[in-house]
Amino acid sequence: MNHNAIFLMGPTASGKTELAISLCERFPCDIISVDSAMVYRGMNIGTAKPDTASLQRVEHQLVDILDPEKTYSAGDFVRDARAAIRLSSAKGRIPILVGGTMMYFRALTEGMAKLPAKNPVIRDLINREANKRGWPAIHAELESYDPETAARLNPNDSQRIQRALEVFRISGKPISQWYSEAVHEVDDLKYIKISLIIEPRSLLHERIERRLDQMINNGFEKEMESLRCRPGLSRNSTAMRSVGYRQFWAYLDGDYSRQEARDRTLFATRQLAKRQLTWLRSEKNAFLINPLEVDAIDTISAYLAEKLG
Repeated sequence: MNHNAIFLMGPTASGKTELAISLCERFPCDIISVDSAMVYRGMNIGTAKPDTASLQRVEHQLVDILDPEKTYSAGDFVRDARAAIRLSSAKGRIPILVGGTMMYFRALTEGMAKLPAKNPVIRDLINREANKRGWPAIHAELESYDPETAARLNPNDSQRIQRALEVFRISGKPISQWYSEAVHEVDDLKYIKISLIIEPRSLLHERIERRLDQMINNGFEKEMESLRCRPGLSRNSTAMRSVGYRQFWAYLDGDYSRQEARDRTLFATRQLAKRQLTWLRSEKNAFLINPLEVDAIDTISAYLAEKLG
């Protein structure tokens, strides 16, 4: 059985999918998606999900596995990813985990924390405070208790801010400390990590803006209208808190204009990329490369050939 697993990690719009497919054409690899939004069916344009042609070239595991009314957690990902890794390895192939949901990568390699159970009373109190002061103010409060967690969360990421503050109020211990004390499931996998870092940052920003405008031109608004018709799906659903979906749902609710939805999405995506890059640079034992280099695929291939040899 093969005991290698490749991580191809990168910020949004860094070209991860095409690179992964190219690597699968050079090495006996199976792609496993590491993306908290691509797991949902019907969320195609706004997640930059691989198109039909790409999926025909190489199958992607953990894509389109759940209806958007459902919730998918890091724990769910670890369970599903381990199963996919075992299946790939049993076939003598090499699983290549591709995506930008850094929390999922970390959960897989460092384990899941056994966090305190949810407390409805404390959650309700936090929500009422957020309604009065706004989530950015609650985020600032979290920063005073847990700067490490606050640094990787968007000030409007209500779900994760709420949970982090809830855990602190219940236990008196920052959620980042809970994660650092997590128990890792022992395995014999050798993780080969590749981090895609686009420099200068302005190039990544240009790619993000260009891709966003392509999404809008390709019918993202119609995709949103279709999702809004699904019974049981609301703007508060976990899936709809994803960047782009949150902003365009608010636009369709009349909260602001289409142009403002586009601009807010662009800002939020750039902020997401900034947090992803910060996380990538802190990742230990990762091979850093600019995917825009002319010979990037050859450089990555040579690195993998050495590591896999």
